[in-house]
Amino acid sequence: MKVLPDTSAVVDGRVSERIDAGGVDVVYVAEAVVGELEAQANDGRDSGWDGLQELQRLVGLAEDGELTVEYVGRRPDAIEKREAGEGEIDALIRDLAVEHGATLLTSDVVQSEVARAKGIDVDYVEPRSRDTESLLIEPYFDELTMSVHLKTGVHPMAKRGEIGDIRYERIDDESLTEATMREYAQDVLNAARESPDGFIELSHPGMDIVQFREMRIAIAQPPFADAIEITAVRPIVKTNLDDYDNADELRERFTEHQRGVLISGAPGAGKSTFAQAVAEFLDDSGFVVKTMEKPRDLQVGPEITQYTELGGSMENTADSLLMVRPDYTIYDEVRKTSDFETFADMRLAGVGMIGVVHATRAIDALQRLVGRVELGMIPQVVDTVVYIEAGDVETIYDVTTEVKVPHGLVEEDLARPVIVIEDFETGAPAYEIYTFNRQVVTVPLEGADDGERESGVERVARQEIEREIRSVAHGHVDVEFKGANTAVVYVEDDDISYVIGKGGGRISKIEDRLGIDIDVRTLSEKPSGSAAGGESPAKAGQIVTPEVTNRHVLIPLGDHHGETVEVQAAGEYLFTATVSRGGEIQVSRGSAIAEELEAAIDHGKPITVVPQ
Repeated sequence: MKVLPDTSAVVDGRVSERIDAGGVDVVYVAEAVVGELEAQANDGRDSGWDGLQELQRLVGLAEDGELTVEYVGRRPDAIEKREAGEGEIDALIRDLAVEHGATLLTSDVVQSEVARAKGIDVDYVEPRSRDTESLLIEPYFDELTMSVHLKTGVHPMAKRGEIGDIRYERIDDESLTEATMREYAQDVLNAARESPDGFIELSHPGMDIVQFREMRIAIAQPPFADAIEITAVRPIVKTNLDDYDNADELRERFTEHQRGVLISGAPGAGKSTFAQAVAEFLDDSGFVVKTMEKPRDLQVGPEITQYTELGGSMENTADSLLMVRPDYTIYDEVRKTSDFETFADMRLAGVGMIGVVHATRAIDALQRLVGRVELGMIPQVVDTVVYIEAGDVETIYDVTTEVKVPHGLVEEDLARPVIVIEDFETGAPAYEIYTFNRQVVTVPLEGADDGERESGVERVARQEIEREIRSVAHGHVDVEFKGANTAVVYVEDDDISYVIGKGGGRISKIEDRLGIDIDVRTLSEKPSGSAAGGESPAKAGQIVTPEVTNRHVLIPLGDHHGETVEVQAAGEYLFTATVSRGGEIQVSRGSAIAEELEAAIDHGKPITVVPQ
């Protein structure tokens, strides 16, 4: 008997199995099969290596005189490889079976049915099944394991503990070999393909993300990563809304009408766990609930359909969801500008939206919308912020808008639209967001969580006064507040006349614009004598070359780690920032500060960083 196996039969080891059963004299191996196996092996896929080992077994049997092995046909060209999914290579293999009068041996049901339809002699064998009930990596988990982290050449690690007390620790003393890691990776991918409980969420060269039952598994391989790495994450607890503080108030808030909610917190704080509890409460309360996730890992009941990117875009997903007409959509996670824009579009279309956002403070979640959504629209997009810490609801903010004089200012003509952020439990104002001298500012009030010694309005006003004065002064500028609406500005002797202006006109315009009385004095008049000892208080600036990326404007410094510095454009104050550990300043594109910085760069203004 003469057989010609396709790739599926070779990978499954069914050729040598048929030979052992007897009756096979000649095996024709298509060069197209060799090409497919070689490509799979080069991609690091175990199927390629398994198939090559099967071919080596056939060669061994031929050398022992048990059968004849002959390689036939040609290797597929680039177009045929690219269109392999369309059946081009399978067609080459069927033609070779006809040409050589051989039986086509296959584990591919579609290949076998097409061959039968063409009158080709076919030997179909069921593909080898595997145990998809468990994964090889599952023994690394125990009941308190949230995630397992495996990498070639490294000891297995895991995050374990209760929510709020998660520890990253070694779980095995033996480093993982490359062979073991390849076996783990292929086991996960095979299970995702074969089990109804799993699917491959994303697949790119060097990166696969798999959802298998409750686990989300990321597999990174060279050249994307420097070694094979597997990160498997699963929830360690499932909650309901009654497990959280203010449960009754939250239930009433969510159900009285559709809301715009941001659930915020640090990584591992329990944001997604809370989002799952809210989703299932809303579903039980008679609302139509959907999710938007990439990847899908919220642990919700089957009644809640989980959507991911459609055509590579969450915007497309949102368009489709508007046709489905959900009452609430859970968006996990909202990170990029496009995510916030999609979130806002759906909310303004009347859909209740609940977004999960990484943030280390509750107010930070709301500030992510500044520059991405028109300021006056923010309370219509988000009216509630829930901050999760150590698995508990730490803070709830109510977000509204009012036309008023901002807190700390007194002039009636300074009234403007102000976003007011109040503590939901106490009703105490915590922050205000408004436009101050052409800049969007967030001002902490008495109920704020950042513990500022200086009042928020003073801090913001100080920056704006410095900006205005530095636009006309050449030397050092120092600002001190004497009251809620009174400040003293100290400048160099040579600058005082320029700052005050003819007949006091220049400083009067600045006072009118800011609503603050400003007394201009020389640095020598400052009580502490900041210019004493003959030392100039001015600090030299470092000229830098910012880099504009898709998401940030980066200002590289190389040093000044952890220092507070002032960024200027052509000597004009822009903003104050803290230098990161990496020796740089990052400004998110789309923010008001980034737009001003980019405009200065576009106009060729030198950007200078001055240590404070």
